[in-house]
Amino acid sequence: MRFFKTGKSIKSDPLAQEKENKRLDNNILWQETGISDWFSGYVETLISQERFNKEVLRFVQDHQKLSSKEMFEQLPFGNKHWNENPDNQTINTMILQGCVALKKHSSSGIIFVHLMKEQTVRAISVPEVEFSVVGPKEAFNEDLETNLVLIQKRLPTSALQIELIEIGLRTKTKVAVLYLKDIANDENVMTLKKRLAGIEYDHILDSSYLIQMIEDNKMSIFPQFIDTERPDRIVASLIEGKVAFLTQGSPHGVYGPVSILEFFSAFDDYFLSWHIASLFRLMRMFAVFFSIFATPLYVSVITYHPELIPDDLLSTLTTSRTDIPFPPVLEALFLELTIELLREAGARLPTKVGQTIGIVGGIVIGTASVEAGLTSNVLLIIVALSALASFTTPVYRMSNAIRLIRFPMIILSGFWGLLSLTLGLMMIISHLLALTSLGRPYLAPIYPPRLSDWKDSFVRLPFYVQKERPKQLKVKEKRKMSWWKKRDVDEFE
Repeated sequence: MRFFKTGKSIKSDPLAQEKENKRLDNNILWQETGISDWFSGYVETLISQERFNKEVLRFVQDHQKLSSKEMFEQLPFGNKHWNENPDNQTINTMILQGCVALKKHSSSGIIFVHLMKEQTVRAISVPEVEFSVVGPKEAFNEDLETNLVLIQKRLPTSALQIELIEIGLRTKTKVAVLYLKDIANDENVMTLKKRLAGIEYDHILDSSYLIQMIEDNKMSIFPQFIDTERPDRIVASLIEGKVAFLTQGSPHGVYGPVSILEFFSAFDDYFLSWHIASLFRLMRMFAVFFSIFATPLYVSVITYHPELIPDDLLSTLTTSRTDIPFPPVLEALFLELTIELLREAGARLPTKVGQTIGIVGGIVIGTASVEAGLTSNVLLIIVALSALASFTTPVYRMSNAIRLIRFPMIILSGFWGLLSLTLGLMMIISHLLALTSLGRPYLAPIYPPRLSDWKDSFVRLPFYVQKERPKQLKVKEKRKMSWWKKRDVDEFE
């Protein structure tokens, strides 16, 4: 979109150039205002036409003899800009951001008045993915300003820093980087800002684009940032000393650096007693190991190590595999792919239809497969439990990674049994040891070992025990609790 021909000055008959460019681009409307020698330029679908006619044009009509600079100084609008000699790109950018450009033939310079229409914003709703029975019930929406308000009302401190960046060569997407300047490590902040500023991509439509572009290891299937729809989780991460960012048009906030154990921590763990929260965390971690290794172990033992099966169980497994024409590895892959197809179909269909497809489809296909002699009923139970266990992971991105890992582990177990399964586990551990998040170890506090950080890792100990922030973040202010003393009611009377 252009206002003036490339290479010509803004002072050389702008109205004639405007008319010529109007034929080249119909989105920006340049026209005479009917007031002396003033004319205007704007995009009709972006600005409030009523405010433009009643407020701007009426004021210009009452002060039409003023020069452009004098008109700018007297315009009763807070959000206005003056540019003495803007280039084509600047003019287009300002207009496409919802500004009206005002120009007087006899004066230099252009006035930009921001008159963007009020946008219809989705109301703040209950979290859909990270719903909790106890605790706040607010979730982000697609409006950046609304999301920032949700953060600021929970964190009313001058230490909260919000820095806006524009990313996207064409979309000009606004991204807000947030951190607490008296807590966050400067190196973490600078690393995130440099990675975001270094992105040169045409369009950024969601924070998911940015996550994939700024990860330490872009080839890894493990997520290296946590995205959340809960503003309270973002606030908690900022207080811990992490760095976060919000993206215009995205209902999720993202923060880092993170460790792998954080992906198995649901935020409502902090709203429950530490005993229950610790139990739930251990259950989730057990569910992850079960989801990854249950089916591969079945394939390994049935194919190569039947001597490991107890005699009482061996007869049951032998009976279940009678007349099965496929080897255990193909049988397991068939069931895993069936589960994934049902899950994907349910996710793409309307909610009620998708739930019906998932439940009915699973029952019908599972029963038919066993009766047709394509799979054993024991393996069907194991695969179903593995799929159920994968749903316990609170962070969706990590849940997807766990689902993907199962397939190569099943294939490996079909080659050399427990030996290849052990090699696969060693490869995963080696990869995790080398992985980092914003330059911080991904396996912390397991490796490097930091026992003081274990108070909120595998289990969640009481708050009065967690007096310091995680050491791996290397924050400026290490303590988050100055003192703790159990007091009786009599002391306050």
